[in-house]
Amino acid sequence: MSTHSGTGTKATRGLGIIVLLMLIALAFFGLVFSAEDVVQGSTVRIMYVHVPAIWVAYLAFGLTAVCSAVYLSGKNRSLAWDRVAGASGEIGVLFVAVSLVTGSLWGRLTWGTYWVWDARLTSTAFLFITYIGYLAVRRLGGTHRQRARRSSVLALLAIVEIPLVHFSVNMWRSLHQSASVADPNAKVQLDGLMLFSLFLGLFAFTLLFVWLVLHRQRTLQLEDAFADRGLDAAIAARREEAVK
Repeated sequence: MSTHSGTGTKATRGLGIIVLLMLIALAFFGLVFSAEDVVQGSTVRIMYVHVPAIWVAYLAFGLTAVCSAVYLSGKNRSLAWDRVAGASGEIGVLFVAVSLVTGSLWGRLTWGTYWVWDARLTSTAFLFITYIGYLAVRRLGGTHRQRARRSSVLALLAIVEIPLVHFSVNMWRSLHQSASVADPNAKVQLDGLMLFSLFLGLFAFTLLFVWLVLHRQRTLQLEDAFADRGLDAAIAARREEAVK
């Protein structure tokens, strides 16, 4: 057990070093090497954080839904699935917040205001609130199994918001720019170095997400173990009282 744990810790530490180096490289490419936009100027550099942040949020909530579905399927009721789902949900909320903040800053520089009740912005804010609710549900009382069941159901309901957020710019009139990379017919084109910097950000943030999930799910495992020991101690105390 200790050998396996030590190997996992070394692998996680190595991944952390890779993530750090990639984030440093992203900072240089995003702030120094890539060119300014012909229309937006240097404000376009916010894209190298804004786009990867919402991508990681989608990825995180997707993983939360998958782990929740596996737990509810009955084939594998291990609480490890629930802990990964919870860890991924927490990280997804963090990155949605980053996306909202960077988007607001970008909007202030581009539109002249931090916030408008635009379809994309409103749906993203609603997504953020929904997963705040998911995290709150996980903190309700009850056993670990009860927590896993109720949060898994909510995660599967909440995931349907992702397509709504992503395609909101096409479904309704929106100030938000439509996809520039995924859409081959997009009017906005990125030059080679800007495109490379964007993909570097996507890859770096994805690895950061993996590293954060690995650490957070271990913390949740320790929290569950601590709660179990506290429950065992309480049961033992009650038994002693009954004997007396």
